[in-house]
This record gives sequence, structure tokens and C-alpha cells, in this order.
Amino acid sequence: MAGAIARLISDPAAPPARHIAIGAASPVPAAACWLLKKLGAPLRLSLLHKRTGNPFTEGSRELFDLAGQGRIDVFFLGGGQIDGQANINLIGTGDWPGTNRRFPGSFGSAYLYLMVPRTILFRDEHSPRVLVPRVDIVSAPGISPPGVFRRGTAQALVTGRCVFKFDPARARFSLASCHPGESPESIRQATGFGYDALPEVPLTPDPSPEELGALRGPVCEAMLETYPNFCRRVWGQSRPLRSKALGPLA
Repeated sequence: MAGAIARLISDPAAPPARHIAIGAASPVPAAACWLLKKLGAPLRLSLLHKRTGNPFTEGSRELFDLAGQGRIDVFFLGGGQIDGQANINLIGTGDWPGTNRRFPGSFGSAYLYLMVPRTILFRDEHSPRVLVPRVDIVSAPGISPPGVFRRGTAQALVTGRCVFKFDPARARFSLASCHPGESPESIRQATGFGYDALPEVPLTPDPSPEELGALRGPVCEAMLETYPNFCRRVWGQSRPLRSKALGPLA
């Protein structure tokens, strides 16, 4: 997933990615961003909950100010539910106020979704209970009516099974690639919303040896402070490990 997100960020057909903001619950996108940075991409990364080196002195208020000024190029959003029009639900299931099953809350998702030129949606779980025909509650809309100012939309949705690209003009996803071990048929069975797919769907490329080395070394170390549980679970790493191959980690 990190490799797929990194490729989406670097897509030459997409608007440029210069300043990327990363939320507190986004370790997989954070790994993708650090991967690009450690391999030499000229990115400015702002991690909202990083304890040191965080440019935000007043937390989310400054993040929203930067987004409103058009100074953040890429952001990431997940959802307890995501539907085929790229709407996300971060509140809960059932009728309002979504008390059947509670999610963590919308926070600034509706504002950032509209103000940031590119949003990459992500969710590890790919199942009909997550990817639904229509979200129960819209925390952040994938599209907006005519006349509503909107700077950006979803670029794609990356799951543990595949990559979907989003077409805002048609308000519809298309299957861009299947991860190794998956097929167009297995993706269709696991997805609750309708989408388009070409007759031949490529496999998502595996990370290169250089990318794997960076992820397991300097990327892991860069993420240890902010996402220690993720680093321990994915890479079995809980304390800094210097990497000589890719130079300094700062």
C-alpha cells in the first residue's frame, strides 16, 4: 500500500506535490511520503502529531489555515465507510447520529477534502462492510454541487487489495490495479459499490529492492517517534537503527 501511494503522489499527470500533510492515524501514507523523501524527492512533510520538528505551533488550526490558502498539495483520508462517489463516513453507522457503531469522528475531513487539491483515500480493510453502496452518514463529500467552491477531489482509493482511481466528472471509481494475490473477480466480490474496470487489469507493482530497503531502514526510523506501534507491528522495530546505505536520516 505504501508503494502504491508513493506512485500516486509522484504521478506526473497529477498536480504537483510539494507540501504534504499527514494526519495522526495515517501510518501507511506516512510511510509512502517518507519513502519518497528518503529516496530524494523534494517534499515538505508536515505530520500533525509529530512530537518534534512539527511546524504547527497551534495544532490543527494552522493546518486548516495552510489548506485554505492553497499551501497544502496532498492529504490523506480514511473512513469507517467509503462509497462509490468517494464519500466518507467517520461518524458511525445507522441513522444520524450513527450510534449503531461509532467511528472516531469527522474532525476537519470535510474542510480538507474540499480545500486540498489532491486527497488520496486509503483503507487496509477491503470488504463490503467498508466499501458500501452509500455511506450511512456523509462526513466529507466526494463531489459537490455546481457553484460550491472546491479546490480538489479524491485522486484514488488504495486498499489492502487494490488501487481505484477516481473520476470526479463522473463521480465514479475505476479499478486501476489489483495487488498480488488478487484478481478482478475477487475485488468485485469484496466491493459493495459499483465501479468501472478494463478487460485486463494490471497487477500493482511490488516495491523495488531499493524501496524495500528504504522502508525497512531509514523510513522506519523516521516514523518510530510518531508511529511506534505501527513500526513494531510491520517491521518489528521499536528503537532507532541507523542506516549507512542511504545517508543521514534528518
